[in-house]
Amino acid sequence: MTAEPRTAGEPPDAPARRTLPRLLARRTLPRLLARNARDFPRLPGLSWQPPEGDGNGDWTTLTWAEIHEHTERLAAGYAGLGVGRGDHVLMMMANRPEHWLSDLALVRLGAVPVSVYGTAAPEQISHIARNCRARVAVVEGADQVRLWEPLLTDADTPLERLVVAEPGGEGGHVPYAGLLREPAPKRFREELDAASPEDPLTVVYTSGTTGEPKGVVLTHRQVLANAVALDAVVELPPHVEHICYLPFAHIAERMLGIYLPCHRASHVYLCADPAAVGTVVRKVRPAQFFGVPRIWEKLCAAVRAVLSLMPAEQREGIDAASAVAREHVGYRERGESPPAELEERYARAREEVLLPLLAAGGLDRVTWAASASAPMPVDVVDFWAGFGVVIMDAWGLTETTGVATTNSPRTGFRLGSVGRPVESVEVRLAADGEIEVRGESVFSGYLRPDGSVRSALDADGWLATGDIGRTDDDGYLWLTDRKKEMIITSTGKNVSPALVENALKEHPLIGQALVHGDRRSYLVALLVLDAEAAPAWAAAHGVEADGTVAGLVAHPAVRAEVDRAVAAANSRLSRPEQVKRYELLAEEWGPATGELTPSLKMRRRVIRDKYAEALAGLYGD
Repeated sequence: MTAEPRTAGEPPDAPARRTLPRLLARRTLPRLLARNARDFPRLPGLSWQPPEGDGNGDWTTLTWAEIHEHTERLAAGYAGLGVGRGDHVLMMMANRPEHWLSDLALVRLGAVPVSVYGTAAPEQISHIARNCRARVAVVEGADQVRLWEPLLTDADTPLERLVVAEPGGEGGHVPYAGLLREPAPKRFREELDAASPEDPLTVVYTSGTTGEPKGVVLTHRQVLANAVALDAVVELPPHVEHICYLPFAHIAERMLGIYLPCHRASHVYLCADPAAVGTVVRKVRPAQFFGVPRIWEKLCAAVRAVLSLMPAEQREGIDAASAVAREHVGYRERGESPPAELEERYARAREEVLLPLLAAGGLDRVTWAASASAPMPVDVVDFWAGFGVVIMDAWGLTETTGVATTNSPRTGFRLGSVGRPVESVEVRLAADGEIEVRGESVFSGYLRPDGSVRSALDADGWLATGDIGRTDDDGYLWLTDRKKEMIITSTGKNVSPALVENALKEHPLIGQALVHGDRRSYLVALLVLDAEAAPAWAAAHGVEADGTVAGLVAHPAVRAEVDRAVAAANSRLSRPEQVKRYELLAEEWGPATGELTPSLKMRRRVIRDKYAEALAGLYGD
């Protein structure tokens, strides 16, 4: 075996001194698994609780040696079902061990695992099954079986078998436990792990904010190029913990929860229920934590709600400590060393005030906090900077294997930007501001039903991303919005809805916002009252309602405060960007009700259709 790249404990500049082509010449995910089993056999690699676990109970853990042995037996079980090299296998399960281990077992077999969002509609499932031509699907339990069974008799879908993870939910289909009954034969073991760097590692289907999901084909080389590039810009302890709670159907969790842990020989804690992530964070106290902007917003709202109920004297002490932390972050952001006097004040504020507050939420050990997938509200970034937690915002697409640009504690950051390009890509702007990318970690293309791959790159290898941005003099990229989501008013002004929405959400009462106004003379908005911050605000201001968020929406004092919040946002926006009217809503948008994708991005068309009457009313005289 050739030497493998460093884990996170190597010198900070080690990867930057190597060239990616030489480094990735023979690297594949199975080779990393073999290295981990050989070099770190006793290190924990995967931990989980029973499905009913709440984060506080007993955890089951597999070491890297046990993971290697387990996935070998599991690969033999899948081979017994007829799964072979190049076959696509679909999986619809939560973040449970059957999903994680099957993914690696199928890769060792040479098959291509394809995760499907648990919230996918039947027509999306049918489209994906037909597009990738899978003959086997692995599903969680009886509920998923009912969704998938019709495809077994669909003449246009080649699906032949369902494997069911939950005992008792099989209903005549293949029980997952049966795949592990026999050890892998010796001859079979010798045929495993034969993937080459250019082979497909996975197909990730876009979440479908508009149109049908597209299958993004990613190879071992592309995924591991991105892993090496990310490791060059983060500062993490060796074998770092990762709390895995986002869907595996999203490129972020595939990278953070499967591929990077194999690359780093780190420890994954599976969290099957995203609602329990706070409890798991408090138990693990991780050194790294990733959340899409909506997660950081909700955490921010929860902390603000707690702070608002504290005595004034205590809040003043916290505000003073936060001011010191922000001043300290400001020096770091400018690439300057904080003065000794500030270092001393910050160390004292952190030890006496900030760390105890962070420890209550399990974030006191975080050295790398990150976000991606949508522009991060500046006030949320500023809030966490006041606790000494710098959210390293990043940008990328499924098609770029995740992160293409990122802020970094190692190479520099600018709050509000999405950082600079990682080593595995080049980034440029087209004449209209559209961001274009090319490089080692840019995808092969979209999967066609016949198994071929349709490239989306131009003749020189550049991918047009559909995102609009700008770069500053130091090379930092600043996102504006999605090109297709830009609002063009009736007077011809271009408006970024995300910019306006983030300005509106700076007030803690406003949890979610959608701005509308394409081809109209002015903008209107749908605002969702924050379910956590609103009751705390009401209690702090002596506002009595019926105890529900809907009751608060109707309360005159709440309406008046939201009026002030909209006016404050408008004062910082240009005239075409200002919101003239709004509708205040009580019901939070989410994946289950269809307004958000599983990765918590807004489905603007769905929201506009659902609230078409309300939006039309905002333009009435």
